[in-house]
Amino acid sequence: MATIIQSFDEISDRYDAAFVDLWGCMHNGIRAFPDAVAAMQRFRAKGGKVILVTNAPRPRGPVEAQIAKLGIPTDAWDAIATSGDAARAAMFEGVVGSKVWFMGEAHDESFFEPMHIIDHPVQITRVPLDQAEGIVCCGPFDSHADPAVNRPEFLYAKTKGLKLLCANPDIVVDRGESREWCAGALARLYTEMGGESLYFGKPHPPIYDLARRRLYALGGMIPDAGIICIGDGIGTDIQGAMGEDLDSLFITGGLAAAETGTVSQPDPALLDDYIAKAMIGPTFAIGFLR
Repeated sequence: MATIIQSFDEISDRYDAAFVDLWGCMHNGIRAFPDAVAAMQRFRAKGGKVILVTNAPRPRGPVEAQIAKLGIPTDAWDAIATSGDAARAAMFEGVVGSKVWFMGEAHDESFFEPMHIIDHPVQITRVPLDQAEGIVCCGPFDSHADPAVNRPEFLYAKTKGLKLLCANPDIVVDRGESREWCAGALARLYTEMGGESLYFGKPHPPIYDLARRRLYALGGMIPDAGIICIGDGIGTDIQGAMGEDLDSLFITGGLAAAETGTVSQPDPALLDDYIAKAMIGPTFAIGFLR
C-alpha cells in the first residue's frame, strides 16, 4: 500500500535527487503544470538535484527546446536523460545493423543526428523495409491509428529476423484530452508476433544508467537511498524504480486518473485495487505533483 501524501514537500527532505518524468507529471503535451514546476523549484532551492528522465525518443537538446515552449523553466531542473539518447547510443554501436527502416514522424528525425560520445560509430543509412537489417521505431506513423495496422510489415520483418529498436517504451500518452499510441505499443505487438524488440527507456536499465551519469556529472555521488523516482506510469516510472531499488512517487492523476478515481487526490480504495492488479508497489502516491 502506497502512502498518500498531500505535497512533495512532506517527503522531499529525505532525498538529495529526483528522477522526474515529464509527460503526465510536469506537462500534458500542451502546457506545463504550474504546481509541478513550483515543486521542483522548491526542491532545487533546498539543494536537491532534478534529473528529467523521459521516454521521449529524441536527443536531450530537442527535448529541452520543447519543454521550454511548454513553460518549464530551466530553474526547475538540472539535467535531462532521454530514452532517445540511450537508444541512439545503442544504434550507433550497431545493435540493429547499419541499414535501418525508420518508424516515426518528422519531429522524430533528430534521432539520427550524430552522437559524438561513441567511438567509431556505425554509419547509419535509412532504407526501405525490404533492404533493412533492422528497425528503428520512434513511434507510429499515425499516433491515433491502431498498432495492428503494422502487422503486414511486422510479419515480413519477423520472417527476415530483424530486431526492432524501441526508442520509447511508453504504450500510450495523453496529449491534453487526446490519447495517442507510442513506440512501446508497436514494440509490444512485434514481440507478440514473435519478433525481437530492444528497449532502452523506462522501465529498462539503460536509461537509469544514463540518469545516474547525468547526476554524477553535476558533482558528487548520491546513493540510491537518496534518489526518488516521480512519474505517472505504473509500468514505466514505478516499475522502473522498483527494478532499480529506488523509492517512487506515483502521480495518479495522469495515465491512471480514471482507474484511481483521481480528481485532486486518488481514492484510497481504488488506488489499492489498481496497485494490487498491477502487482507494482510505489512508495508514495499523490494526485498531481505539487
